[in-house]
Amino acid sequence: MEKSKVFYTDFRTSLGDGLTNKLKRLIKAAGIENIDMDGKFVAIKMHFGELGNLSFLRPNYARAVVDVIKANGGIPYLTDCNTLYVGSRKNAIEHMECAWENGFTPLTVGCPIIIGDGLKGTDDVEVPVVGGQYVETAKIGRAVMDADIFISLTHFKGHEEAGFGGTIKNIGMGCGSRRGKKEQHSQAKASVNPNKCRGCRRCQRECANNGLIYDENAKKMTVNLDNCVGCGRCLGACNWDAIAFRGNSNAPKDLNLRMSEYAKAVVDGRPNFHISLIVDVSPNCDCHSENDAPILPDIGMFASFDPLALDQACVDACMKAEPLPNSQLGDNIRAPHFHDHHDHFLNSNPNVDYKTCLEHAEEIGLGSREYELIKVK
Repeated sequence: MEKSKVFYTDFRTSLGDGLTNKLKRLIKAAGIENIDMDGKFVAIKMHFGELGNLSFLRPNYARAVVDVIKANGGIPYLTDCNTLYVGSRKNAIEHMECAWENGFTPLTVGCPIIIGDGLKGTDDVEVPVVGGQYVETAKIGRAVMDADIFISLTHFKGHEEAGFGGTIKNIGMGCGSRRGKKEQHSQAKASVNPNKCRGCRRCQRECANNGLIYDENAKKMTVNLDNCVGCGRCLGACNWDAIAFRGNSNAPKDLNLRMSEYAKAVVDGRPNFHISLIVDVSPNCDCHSENDAPILPDIGMFASFDPLALDQACVDACMKAEPLPNSQLGDNIRAPHFHDHHDHFLNSNPNVDYKTCLEHAEEIGLGSREYELIKVK
């Protein structure tokens, strides 16, 4: 079987030739113009960033992709689906206002912004997962599935549950409606270690489902298992390692398996193309209202028709990079009794299981983990 092609360029520039020009050259070299876009609706799936977070991709990168699509006759729009958790993107009105405040407007990106699953996160369609073993029908935002062509633009980073946030997560979790996200997350429940809990209540501010209850007498957080949906927001909010997930020891694996099947449902049966930027590699998701210092240096921009090969290439590039010292990863490495997993993402968030996502994605035919890396200047 022929290896998938993944195209790559670094972040070096010369006078008069900026990064947006390099991104345009990259995606053209990778073959985006081979897609027949003339008169077609083109969804560009990306993350607009939570308010307070500054590690999300700048709108300038989206504009570069939009310009290429429009030059080829396409009708582009940026899209993302609403979130499960409390924050500034849980309905379309707040989501749009968040996008605007973070710089994503029709003026800056050159195209409309459409929230994929509607006003309340309920406008979805059930899409069969061909070859799926864990999800029969994925619940995908209608505006995502209505597009003729699907393109993902991903900020590659760490993630407190998935291990890393790459192309498959951007597509699978990001395109799921609110009930779709719940289906992917529902296999785990939070638990709080009272010996580690400081009673700071940061985790409770992240919970949208009344899953966390504060015990005023003990000054500790507790979990309402009936309400907890296993979204993992509390895990990323706790600075004291007081929160873990229980009830299903395979929950991190199960999340990744379902996420890969959701991604396959989104891309099957229509032209698709994928872009991933390893920049501002925060340890946790852009869904947080803050971003910690990068755990790895800026590496480059990658593009491919194969979302799995793209994720694998980005993982491999990250593993070759040196960890940054003043970061979550750097702190973990210097901690007493540090156990080296020989994996930057596992060393940053030891409870993750990201490799199962890549393995299952290949098993169900989402793409190939074998790739040829082609450098673009």
